[in-house]
Amino acid sequence: MNRVYNFSAGPSMLPVPVLEKAASEMMCYGDSGMSVMEMSHRSPVYEKIIADAEAKLREIMNIPENYKVLFLQGGASTQFAAVPLNLIGRTGKADYIVSGQFSGKAFKEAQKMGYDVKCIATSKDTNFDRIPVVTKDMISPDASYVHICFNNTIYGTKYSYIPDTGDVPLVADMSSCIISEPVDVSKFGVIYAGAQKNMAPAGVTLVIVREDLLEYGDPKMPSMLDWKLMAENGSMYNTPPCYSIYVAGLVYDWILSIGGLDAMKERNEKKAALLYDYLDSQDYYIAPVQKDSRSMMNVTFVTGNEEIDKKFPKEAAAAGLVNLKGHRSVGGMRASIYNAMPYEGVEALVAFMKKFAAENPKA
Repeated sequence: MNRVYNFSAGPSMLPVPVLEKAASEMMCYGDSGMSVMEMSHRSPVYEKIIADAEAKLREIMNIPENYKVLFLQGGASTQFAAVPLNLIGRTGKADYIVSGQFSGKAFKEAQKMGYDVKCIATSKDTNFDRIPVVTKDMISPDASYVHICFNNTIYGTKYSYIPDTGDVPLVADMSSCIISEPVDVSKFGVIYAGAQKNMAPAGVTLVIVREDLLEYGDPKMPSMLDWKLMAENGSMYNTPPCYSIYVAGLVYDWILSIGGLDAMKERNEKKAALLYDYLDSQDYYIAPVQKDSRSMMNVTFVTGNEEIDKKFPKEAAAAGLVNLKGHRSVGGMRASIYNAMPYEGVEALVAFMKKFAAENPKA
């Protein structure tokens, strides 16, 4: 069976070389006599796997030495609670910028826990079609942190700038854009990301945290959410998501093999430009996101006709282009073109879009 072009928002496609390498080692990793799925996380073999994965990620992202790298469980959604639990102790207050569903959920989670948090900017009034513009004077000087979602998977928006938060640590959920382009880690206090979009299979969550921020945790927080405890135990306070971390290491190898994040950004910009240029050249499909907020990873579009929008993903799937249905909360279509999506996949999508438009007039 031929592989399809998988435009899923996550879990998403992985690079073919990574899948082939994992397949070749499925029954026996190295000379261990067993699969990575079977080995103890306390074994010297696995300890080297996780250590190598961290070293490669540090190289790829140029992570400063004063930042800890944690491989955790629970998905990015668990970090919605972990962020305030670990950081609110600085001042007892925090600011949130709500630019989509997940930043909204993070804000509500902190509210639910009874913390003094406030939304300082949002684009909800225009159905999250843009990233709010936030200036330094909008930041509460006594905030423990400012929280953002850097790329909004559902709405197809991304920050084109890094908010200037002054001395207040910036916390970013980068689940759907992690390792898609270079980012200056030193401008953030914390970066966290679910791995299942660009980095690995579902199961592992990455947290990159500046060391000085590990001193503000709520002493009553659950151990499994305690970043300092996890850092002290090398991400192995309990059994980590071993296989997902192993695959993440293979993904890091692949990125290094193609030239690192500079090369990855060039590839991703080329793919996104192909799709956006087509969308901007015609009037059958509508791209709702404002141009200065467009995501390289998630491209949303509609036809303006609900029945045609329902027909599109079904016919696309029959043509080998799968998971193009938009999120249930916004409808329409969404093409997630993460790192592993080849340029040829986007070419095939654009060719199908042209054909579909010709065969399905709106009126």
